[in-house]
Amino acid sequence: MLSGKKIIVVFPAYNAAKTLEDTYREIPFDIVDDVVIVDDASMDDTVQVAERIGIKHIIRHEKNMGYGGNQKSCYDKALELGANIVIMVHPDYQYTPKLIPAMANIIAAELYPVVLGSRILGKGALKGGMPFYKYLSNRVLTLSQNLLLNQKLSEYHTGYRAFSREVLETISYKANSDDFVFDNQMLAQVFYHGFEIAEITCPTKYFEEGSSINFRRSSIYGLGVLKTSVQYFLQKRGIINHRIFRSQHAKQ
Repeated sequence: MLSGKKIIVVFPAYNAAKTLEDTYREIPFDIVDDVVIVDDASMDDTVQVAERIGIKHIIRHEKNMGYGGNQKSCYDKALELGANIVIMVHPDYQYTPKLIPAMANIIAAELYPVVLGSRILGKGALKGGMPFYKYLSNRVLTLSQNLLLNQKLSEYHTGYRAFSREVLETISYKANSDDFVFDNQMLAQVFYHGFEIAEITCPTKYFEEGSSINFRRSSIYGLGVLKTSVQYFLQKRGIINHRIFRSQHAKQ
């Protein structure tokens, strides 16, 4: 706990057997109360590794539900367990859990309700081995998103995120896509409901075992990101009324 707030780390996992233990061992358990892993029908020994290293809360999808579908299960379980702060980190060891105290402290101190670990602040992305074409795509998409959302984030595409309970209980994350664009829909929802987002510099590592998506999936993701940003732009101007921007408390 931190300032009386329960902290839960969630791992959206898919074929993470080779990197899960390294990621788990860096979690600062002096403040983290629980860990939840959701295995999205992996084809390796992710579940067995999770059991061996002592993760208590293991959810296995018998059918692959997609990256967004995985996160929905992560957040549902964390809220069920009474989390006040939920920190999502990919178990592929591209992001270090050593930043969890910094991210959690920002939320616990009620400075910001959402914190992102940014690979773009500083020189973490290229220094850590991010392919240049991915870096360039990241910058172009982020510029477009900042213009359409009227924000100033350094990036929208990090897999390292911390949320307060209030945020997760307000935004309709279950209405989002089950695919990779889920992440960007979530941030659009956060901004739409008036929450602010902090960023901290995050070093990253790119290596063979780390998760990645191919060019085709990347292209689909990019188009989905732009679509979400346009939807936000139109929603803010009262031109459309898209279901992802409704509050969880609103009548459907």
